[in-house]
Amino acid sequence: MTETAVLRQRTHDERPASPHKGGLLAGLLRTARPKQWVKNVLVAAAPAAAGELFSRHALLRLALVFCLFTACAAAVYLVNDARDADADRAHPTKQHRPVAAGQVPVPLAYAVGGCLGVLAPAAAAWSCGPAVATLLAAYLAMQLAYCISLKHVLVVDLAVITTGFLMRAMVGGLALGIPLSRWFLITTGFGALFMVSAKRYSEAVQMAGKAGATRALLTEYTTGYLRFVWQLAAGVAVLGYCLWAMEEGGVPHTSVLPWRQLSMVAFILAILRYAVFADRGTAGEPEDVVLGDRALALIGIAWVAMYGLAVANW
Repeated sequence: MTETAVLRQRTHDERPASPHKGGLLAGLLRTARPKQWVKNVLVAAAPAAAGELFSRHALLRLALVFCLFTACAAAVYLVNDARDADADRAHPTKQHRPVAAGQVPVPLAYAVGGCLGVLAPAAAAWSCGPAVATLLAAYLAMQLAYCISLKHVLVVDLAVITTGFLMRAMVGGLALGIPLSRWFLITTGFGALFMVSAKRYSEAVQMAGKAGATRALLTEYTTGYLRFVWQLAAGVAVLGYCLWAMEEGGVPHTSVLPWRQLSMVAFILAILRYAVFADRGTAGEPEDVVLGDRALALIGIAWVAMYGLAVANW
């Protein structure tokens, strides 16, 4: 064997493993985006806000709803990747997705996604009631419409993603029969819009001056408009939360400190800290921003502690 052949063989042996190696089940799991499942923790938001989170019944029901919502989200990812397989193969990063890479056959992705999309609402109707089943079916319909066409419509794409977050926050309350307050819906909805538009703004800033935006709409949105949206959403979210915190109706005054009002400080600090990353154009996935910044994580822990003390009336 010549020296050149030896060098070629050594280079081939030292080449890093392909990112899409693995079995069929591993490919299906990767297509279901396990990293995104953390978003479904929002199903506990309404019960937590109402102080009805820690009973055995509530925890079991929320665990079930979490699984059902995760199944619906996985169905959307599978169908989306199957539909976009050809386009993803031409993308420098998306070409490694299991469906685009051939690890998961396109018909199988459609089949598994379709089964999950049918079974999850059906299971919800049997175990949690028609309200939860209807919400899950609406989520599936909306997200599939987004994959097919709505992601190409200005402003509507932001509204669809925001509504997806809001549905996650609502479903736990529906499953446990907890009334959803107007302040909860306002704060959650505009908080989600803040993070979604901040992410879009960051993508637009990073792609400025570059050819081939990863999202077609990034060439139509202006950074000025997206900045306006996330600033507006942040302001409304803060206002909604403060109005909830200052509302005293029906709240007994037996706690050691006014934790409900004090939690406003942590909430506002969290918004301001997150806005730093939005302004820099580095606000990517919300979970990455929160978990990647120690100060923001500590503020979040402080808020959770004060909020919990307020709900528990300590």
